[in-house]
Amino acid sequence: MREKEFLPAVKERLGIDRLNEMQEKMMASATEASDIILLSPTGSGKTLAFTLPVMKMMKPSTGRVQCVVIAPSRELVVQIAGVLREVGHLFRVIALYGGHSVEDEVNSLKVVPDIIVATPGRLLDHAVRRNVDLLPVRILVLDEFDKSLELGFEEEMSKLLNRMKNVSRTILTSATKADVLPDFLRLDHPLTLDYLDNNVDLRERMNVRKVDSDGKDKLDSLLTLLHNINKGERLEKSIIFVNHRESAERVADFLKKNKVAAVLYHGALDQRERETAVALFNNGTAPVLVATDLAARGLDIEKVASVIHYHQPLTPEAYTHRNGRTARVEEEGDVYVLVGPDEELREYVEVDGVFELDKDLKTDLGSHFMSLYVAAGKKEKVSKGDILGFLIKEGGLTAEDIGKINVFDHYALVAVREDKVAALLNKITGKKLKGEKRRITPLK
Repeated sequence: MREKEFLPAVKERLGIDRLNEMQEKMMASATEASDIILLSPTGSGKTLAFTLPVMKMMKPSTGRVQCVVIAPSRELVVQIAGVLREVGHLFRVIALYGGHSVEDEVNSLKVVPDIIVATPGRLLDHAVRRNVDLLPVRILVLDEFDKSLELGFEEEMSKLLNRMKNVSRTILTSATKADVLPDFLRLDHPLTLDYLDNNVDLRERMNVRKVDSDGKDKLDSLLTLLHNINKGERLEKSIIFVNHRESAERVADFLKKNKVAAVLYHGALDQRERETAVALFNNGTAPVLVATDLAARGLDIEKVASVIHYHQPLTPEAYTHRNGRTARVEEEGDVYVLVGPDEELREYVEVDGVFELDKDLKTDLGSHFMSLYVAAGKKEKVSKGDILGFLIKEGGLTAEDIGKINVFDHYALVAVREDKVAALLNKITGKKLKGEKRRITPLK
């Protein structure tokens, strides 16, 4: 595929005016090397970096799968598929992952896609059941390969690669250097592009400060910190990292009881709960995300102003990945490390100073947006444009009243200014969206 066929979509659909050095080099490398190893830190624009050479390698649709992208988490699969659909809008892209409806996936595979993005286990399951033929695949991307090995997917990936006998171009991305790569990869004199030193630049764009807590559980100090760092009209996006699911639930419950627009994210939630949490965080309904380290990598999260370590991370790698949620792609960000009276800073936590809490400062930590649930999605042929047009035409809203719209397989979420919701629901009662009456209700 020629650059003039897909590069305009990077600007028009993704809103990216200029590629960074890594993305430029990756695109150029598509014609220079058969296999590429990309070493890159979190938040550096890696997904677009490997999407660009993939697009250059793609041929017009052949009725066979040309490219497979394997990623370790369902969230990362969804994110990658979204970027590929925007940039490679001439191709059919489908996502396969655990927690997703198998029936929907089987139906999607009846029309053979050009590109599959999948978690290893789910893709292998479809291959074993002969729902998909992987033999014609020419291009293989293994994203966050280090994370896949860490999570124990080596056996599944080995079996998958044995089914892809015709792969001639492999791109492997990783956030860490590996001394030895598994034999099943069969890489041919790969070109290694190492951008891990960009972590140094990332650190320079961060302001890391220690926050002393006089309470052992630190909840009151956390709430005071949120009051201190949110002095504007709108609550800034913050991610609060904890080390355990139980702690995440306790912290989130405490913040909600204190009227903080917070949402919970951890691995015990089901797929829809996790999708919804990320959507509410991104669309401004709940600008405070309380999460385990599951949220440190792979999520499509935008413009995070601050990362708060409620618990200090257990490893240097976890610390790096957590911090990488802010100060992404040349932006600046703040990092706060809450330290209890009996705690010491871990050796890998380097701070720029101490943040003094003003315990008397109180600010509004609520949200001015509410999310509405729409009981129809992609499978019902409902698009963002359909929802936007319906809310403006039938609901009397302006574009400024409506925030981000997320459309999933069988439902959608749309952020609307809270003071407009009651009148909106009254106006759209009985009205048809895309030819049918759809249930539209506030998301509790």
